[in-house]
Amino acid sequence: MPRKEQGWITFQTSEDERKILEEFCHSSQRTKTEVLRELLRNLTDNYSQSSIPKQYEPEKQIPTHDTSSKQSTVEKKPLKVSSRNVLKGVVTEVKNGPVNSEVTLEVVHKVKLTSVITRVSADELELEVGKEAYAVIKSTDIVIASE
Repeated sequence: MPRKEQGWITFQTSEDERKILEEFCHSSQRTKTEVLRELLRNLTDNYSQSSIPKQYEPEKQIPTHDTSSKQSTVEKKPLKVSSRNVLKGVVTEVKNGPVNSEVTLEVVHKVKLTSVITRVSADELELEVGKEAYAVIKSTDIVIASE
């Protein structure tokens, strides 16, 4: 059975569920495989961090420093960008140079994208092998983003 050897999963859905998936894929310009893979990755993240789904978790607070040396908190909000081509992937390689870093993401099985970004940006995004990140494609540039 070649499908099992290739890692295929087959399951049944209702016609309504299939329509929802197809409409979502069409509107997000992503394949069913990409959407389902992202859902599975999110399940893995949620399961490893907590048994509470992310939508029920409180907003995370990140500390910021003000001029009076007191710490205040700012709500962490989801990343929003104007680019329509945002591909979620996993960092497979980071080559740091003195000024720039070359970051490679695997966005689909055996499909990798590489971008050269500043070393400061790579450090601020805390990019490391195995971490999820996003390839944001605008025109001829690929920008790496992190939540």
